[in-house]
Amino acid sequence: MNAVELLKHDHEMVKQLFERLGKTTERGVKTREELMRHLHEELMAHTRVEEEIFYPAFRAAGGKQGEILFHEAQEEHRAVEALILPDLEKTDPSSSEFAGRVKVLKDMVEHHIEEEEQEMLPKASELLGEDRLEELGTQMESRKKELKRQLSGERAA
Repeated sequence: MNAVELLKHDHEMVKQLFERLGKTTERGVKTREELMRHLHEELMAHTRVEEEIFYPAFRAAGGKQGEILFHEAQEEHRAVEALILPDLEKTDPSSSEFAGRVKVLKDMVEHHIEEEEQEMLPKASELLGEDRLEELGTQMESRKKELKRQLSGERAA
């Protein structure tokens, strides 16, 4: 799977998790906790492979426009990881506040996905070419598996 396909696949998986989470009720505490655990792992693994592998390659090939898109995407990741996700994870899953915070996170992540898929990924396909995208995709898949093992190990500990 090339890098662009891998990222789009991740985006779809995250959207599905948000959809499932949005259908839960305040009584579905265990379901909400499980979906949040899965969502956290997916978001963290996805952002790490983007930041460690994809974004640097895009930035190097993208010139001034690539530089701007790179910094915008990094800042969106930071907002989710440093502000929104930690607050949500401290929120009681049986509260109505939880549903509100999930909605804010979902909106932020979907905005980020839309920008990537409309701007960055088409530009990356154009700039990097099929061979480089395949190479990046292989690196990203391998790193993502490693990160998911680490993240699930942290949760178990």
